[in-house]
Amino acid sequence: MIDSEGFRANVAVVILNAEGKVFWGKRCRQSSWQFPQGGLNKGESALSAMFRELYEEVGLYPQDVEVIAATDQWLRYKLPGRYLGQKNINCIGQKQKWFLLQLRGSQDRINLGATVLPEFDTFTWIHYSKAICGVVLFKKQVYEKALRFFSPMIKRVSAKAFAAKKIKNTQQKAKE
Repeated sequence: MIDSEGFRANVAVVILNAEGKVFWGKRCRQSSWQFPQGGLNKGESALSAMFRELYEEVGLYPQDVEVIAATDQWLRYKLPGRYLGQKNINCIGQKQKWFLLQLRGSQDRINLGATVLPEFDTFTWIHYSKAICGVVLFKKQVYEKALRFFSPMIKRVSAKAFAAKKIKNTQQKAKE
């Protein structure tokens, strides 16, 4: 779905693990890393598109995650000139609705090969601030805006994880 200004509607997904780190996927047959993302189909809501993309790119189902937040605004980026006019590119950029999700349970639920055309060939968990340095240049501003918006929520999850780990370590030392 492309709007009147030439931007393709898209969703982007930041997935938090129990330690407050974010999923960071390496695109198949490329050296670039990014968060899961994908376009909206005609008549599809941003939330429905997010859950569809979550399965298509990461192999997770709605019951595997908790939606923590979504950006209020669409965040936009323009594609560099070298991409314009290429096969399958009929927009000037993307406008994205961003979602912050908490993974429920183990990362073993992640299945990058859930579909016949996987988006990622590997992934890791990183501190959210490292994503801004690692993403391709033309997406950097959008990543900064989205992560600035989600930062307080990510920090809360990280603080809870740190506190739980500290309690566990204290309990183990007390047993020794």
